[in-house]
Amino acid sequence: MMAGFGHTTRKHPRSRSRRGLRSGPDRATLGIIGVICAVAGFFVLGIILGPAAIVCGWLAMGRRWNGAPPPPALIALVLGAIDTILAIAP
Repeated sequence: MMAGFGHTTRKHPRSRSRRGLRSGPDRATLGIIGVICAVAGFFVLGIILGPAAIVCGWLAMGRRWNGAPPPPALIALVLGAIDTILAIAP
């Protein structure tokens, strides 16, 4: 039988767990990726990898400054900023 307008098979919207913010392992992975980008940016393509490290660090921190950030996220953010400044400065 075919479902018509307004007669869907899904009775409830998607669960909240699938729409939620990033949690534990995803944030840790983003922090590690940010650190790798920042360290690699010191050697090649600092103008690209520095901002990428900043973004990964910011997302790994949960997009907020309050509370104690995880160490890899903070390291990625700081090294990414240094990397970007060194890439811009002649």
